[in-house]
Amino acid sequence: MEEKYESLEIVERSPKSGVLYVILNRPSRRNALSHDFFCEFPKALYALDQKPEVKVIVLSGAGNHFCSGIDLSILGSTGANSSSGESLRRQIMAMQDAVTALERCRKPVIASIHGACIGGGIDVITACDIRMCTTEALFSVKEVDLALAADLGTLQRLPLIVGFGNAMELALTGRTFSGSEAKELGLVSRAFHSKHDLDEAVRDVAQAIATKSPLAVVGTKMVLLKSRDLTVDQGLDYVATLNAARLLSTDLTEAVMAQKQKRKPVFSKL
Repeated sequence: MEEKYESLEIVERSPKSGVLYVILNRPSRRNALSHDFFCEFPKALYALDQKPEVKVIVLSGAGNHFCSGIDLSILGSTGANSSSGESLRRQIMAMQDAVTALERCRKPVIASIHGACIGGGIDVITACDIRMCTTEALFSVKEVDLALAADLGTLQRLPLIVGFGNAMELALTGRTFSGSEAKELGLVSRAFHSKHDLDEAVRDVAQAIATKSPLAVVGTKMVLLKSRDLTVDQGLDYVATLNAARLLSTDLTEAVMAQKQKRKPVFSKL
């Protein structure tokens, strides 16, 4: 029996496609990130990661927006209920860990963004592996307007995606920018004129990835994330060690045979 969540909905839109949708499901609050979200999100990702039939995860928002950021009631209650700075630090680190669960998840996660993606929403999408949006989507690193520094990953991940100077400007001004500009900055890889077009493109990309060897997909994500913290030489050594083990898998033989026989490969599940 599938676990039920207060802040999320898990949907398989195409049976046996290997693509699962995780939907932020608080449309009446513009999918603001609640206490429930920070408890449920890492559990949901872990559960999906453990299922061999799940190959790709799509993250989206219910209703008219992707995410309006952290629910402001969290900010008020967190400070009021903390008896010390260390207690507050642990709470922040727990929320950081919930977002970092996206990177711990072995399966690729595609963020499908429409409407507003504000504050904590930027924290979430920058931890995803692929980001796509509508041209009319609205983005803002909003924390500076709440007298805070973004603390759930935006300031660490955004510079690696859009460049240090662009990240600095966006974080210091908190200005709103469109999906079209997000594409120019490199925050998203593709932008579409309608949500329908976005949904179709995300589905196509997810299903294309789902046809690949799960071992190769997982390894590619792992190497790319690990390489952020390594020199080129260290990264090459890391992938050589990884592939030395992976080259012994049956997936390589199956991929070669499928190409020779002009058929679709049938890969092992993780």
